Amino acid sequence: MQMTRLANSQGLEILHDGHRTRLKWHRLRKRVADPLFSAEVMAEGFAAGASMELDLRVRADGGFVVLHDRELEGETTGHGPIAAKTIADLRDISMRDGGRPLILSEDLAAMMQATHPAALLQFDMKDDYEAIGTHGIEHLAVHFRDITASVIVSGGSLDLIVAVKEKLPHLLRGIDPTDKLYDIRQASGWGAAEMKLRADLRGPTEPDTIYLHWQLILDAAKDGLDLIGLCRDEGKRVDAWTFTLKDPGAGFSEEEWRSFSTLMALKPDQVTTDEAPATERAWRLRMPG
Repeated sequence: MQMTRLANSQGLEILHDGHRTRLKWHRLRKRVADPLFSAEVMAEGFAAGASMELDLRVRADGGFVVLHDRELEGETTGHGPIAAKTIADLRDISMRDGGRPLILSEDLAAMMQATHPAALLQFDMKDDYEAIGTHGIEHLAVHFRDITASVIVSGGSLDLIVAVKEKLPHLLRGIDPTDKLYDIRQASGWGAAEMKLRADLRGPTEPDTIYLHWQLILDAAKDGLDLIGLCRDEGKRVDAWTFTLKDPGAGFSEEEWRSFSTLMALKPDQVTTDEAPATERAWRLRMPG
């Protein structure tokens, strides 16, 4: 998928040294002040050509709901594990922030009909294949087989992403090996982590994008391992997650600037952030040319 240049819009991309890095709106928020998983912000992003992310949790009936946590208490007015709830249970509760209705997977397809050609929506699957199973994969196939908007399905479960590839081959795929790479690095060093990453890049998921924690990328680079370059050599994109300014109004602190400018020098394809417009603005103030 070619990334289209987007003009006269805020919080979409940064241009540095001839390379374009998209700014992805984390959990459907353009800025931290936006409500979590906002349908209104998603519509704005679709119109502007933004890259956006939402989380999906599996329900007891095999469908999904747009939430991050396993339990309902933190993000909604409900109680208990999401995996034990049906669509009927979830229709009766709302988001804690603003009393908005939950976004269910059945609703998503209808919300994605009119989109800018450059818009990209990431479905970040928070459950593994054992929890989702063939029932959940079939649900995705039924509701998203005719989607024309660009969607990328991501997760830490390689078995899940392979199942998505087999059932929904027209959707893009992403994998997040961050936790695994941290563990391997700690136990056996960067060499072993590099070998595992290369194996995953060449594995059966056939991913388009690799999601890596930005601090992991910088830690590896400090020790001489360019994870972004490694992925690019294998024909993969890299999303560096999640870099959010502590004080959006003030811009980068000196520590944040050192980290972010080092990250940008490594040329990630995308940076996940909760403050996309503020990050773009702060970058331009530091790099006026």
